[in-house]
Amino acid sequence: MSSAFRMIENSALELNKNQRAALAKKLINSLDEQVDDDANEAWLDEISRRKAEVKSGKVNTLSGEELHKAVRERLG
Repeated sequence: MSSAFRMIENSALELNKNQRAALAKKLINSLDEQVDDDANEAWLDEISRRKAEVKSGKVNTLSGEELHKAVRERLG
């Protein structure tokens, strides 16, 4: 990696958590040259569908702790 990259990386890591998150979002968005509106709409529909399933009780949610426990048990 170039020295300029390392300098920018080190400077970015000195930012607070919120600033790093905002910078990360901008960098990620800069990689997307074109947003696929159909894909975006499909994700919004999927989010709505899943939210409705949770609200109706059709599916149950797990806490992060419960999920990690289940994964550890399955992996042995």
